[in-house]
Amino acid sequence: MKILLLGSHIPNIRYSILSQLPNDRYFPNQLCTVFLCRILFRINLIKINTFTTMMNRTYFNFFAFLFFGLLLTATACNSDDDTTISDDDDTNEYTIPTTYNFDNVSYSGQIARLAMLTEMKSYMATSRTSGTALDADRLKAMYANDSANAGWSQTYDESKQMKNKTLESERDDFEALMDELAQASTSTVAGSEGVSGVIESQDGSKRYLIGEDGLDHAQVIEKGLMGALLYYQALAVYFGDDRMNVDNETVEPGEGTAMEHHWDEAFGYLGAPIDFPTNTDGLAFWANYSNNYNDLTNTNKLIMDGMLKGRAAISNDDLSTRDEAIEEVRAAWELVAVGSTLHYLNVGINNFDDMSIRAHGLSEAIGFAYSLKFNPSKKLDNTKIDDLLTLIAGSADFAQMNLYQITVDDLQQAKDQLATDFELDSIKDDF
Repeated sequence: MKILLLGSHIPNIRYSILSQLPNDRYFPNQLCTVFLCRILFRINLIKINTFTTMMNRTYFNFFAFLFFGLLLTATACNSDDDTTISDDDDTNEYTIPTTYNFDNVSYSGQIARLAMLTEMKSYMATSRTSGTALDADRLKAMYANDSANAGWSQTYDESKQMKNKTLESERDDFEALMDELAQASTSTVAGSEGVSGVIESQDGSKRYLIGEDGLDHAQVIEKGLMGALLYYQALAVYFGDDRMNVDNETVEPGEGTAMEHHWDEAFGYLGAPIDFPTNTDGLAFWANYSNNYNDLTNTNKLIMDGMLKGRAAISNDDLSTRDEAIEEVRAAWELVAVGSTLHYLNVGINNFDDMSIRAHGLSEAIGFAYSLKFNPSKKLDNTKIDDLLTLIAGSADFAQMNLYQITVDDLQQAKDQLATDFELDSIKDDF
């Protein structure tokens, strides 16, 4: 790291400092007073060997002026909102910024996949008009980014797709759901048990395509991919050992080190702006659902604080703090999935006699509960998650689910159990 200190009143004074700061690649945006003091003395600006030298008025006044000027600069530049932390050895002090405004950040692939899923969501929603048939091949082309058949509204890099980033064991299930959705969309009659079709809500304000099994397949696909693709990639893949135990020395312009880049890609799957949660405009998928229930969970701050903490730690070679941040983000993001499941269970319970609203809401609950499987630090094991899905939909297997067959008692049991597991009993009715 090379830092150039220029005296504004003393032209031609330029000092190069190599490896004098705790971070050998980056210097934080806010200069800390203690580092300025260290710089001042390490570069030998002041050489005081005797009392006589010290009292030389010319040199003493100049260096006193420079010293206190630097101290004032440090005080003026420090932000009360930023956090300064040290590593375990107290040898590496650095600042955690308040926005994701780091050097060399890139997550264009994640932005592309969020946009692809948004386009797929919009296409699936057209089936809410009775008689509007969807093309299963087009849905699968969107999934695999087969641009010739996907009918995209914009151009995507052919190397970016959703299918190959979905957990491999789950891909066939999603394509089967796409087939079921397309088949259901060919119906021109109202939906009912055993009959696919559009069902209108009792107040006439909503219409949803519901399959013969009572599933809103579009919602299961969207929320399921939020789990098996977005959530899985961020928390299991990019926060996993294979992506974190990599080079953290070589800086690629525009991307940072390999470790920094992997962390940035995990952040990209959140669907939040760099100044989230101060800015909540344009939120996508997980960031949007975090914001929906933030008053109850505080997950906006918890997730973003962890993302900022981990990225700053990586840039300062503080891997123990990075690991703390990984667990903090995983726990907070899991709470978003839990809160969303509780919300849609409440929708299903409170609207049980309105099949349009019940089926739509519980299909979302299925997707969010299913997503809980893909967090390596999950609080519930997969057996308990399958038990939860069975209470909600009669089975943990998408192909065997039937929302016409479940009862209010089943849904209430699922809600109570999930709330107890995550210590949310006192607010479970508020989601």
